[in-house]
Amino acid sequence: MSSNIMEPAGKNPRVIGTLAVVFLAGAAVGALSMQVGIHDKLHRTVSAASTQGQRKGSPNDAVIQRFKTELNLSPDQANMIAMVLEDYQHYYQSLQDQLDDVRATGKNRILQILDPAQRARFEQIMGDLESQIEKKR
Repeated sequence: MSSNIMEPAGKNPRVIGTLAVVFLAGAAVGALSMQVGIHDKLHRTVSAASTQGQRKGSPNDAVIQRFKTELNLSPDQANMIAMVLEDYQHYYQSLQDQLDDVRATGKNRILQILDPAQRARFEQIMGDLESQIEKKR
């Protein structure tokens, strides 16, 4: 009998490797789902506002105006809130960039594990998932 069959599951390299692959595949699918699905809906709103804002003032002008009206903000308060919202947009974009890097790294690590036929099938599966998510939008 092989010695690693008798080892506890936590010390068996095959178990650890299998769990790692399953975890990475799940992370990749979840990341892709978030990227293509929910995240795009949220991000599209911020991007559209940013694009419009760059041409016609701040992307948060409508929000600030509503806050001014409904909260009776002073000009100083409105300016401070505008700065907070702008900081949030920069922070959000930075997080988005980091998530994109994590997704790409995870996908590349998975691709390195697979043989050429598995890579092709993996790409097909990921494309199918993307299509399914796109249909739900």
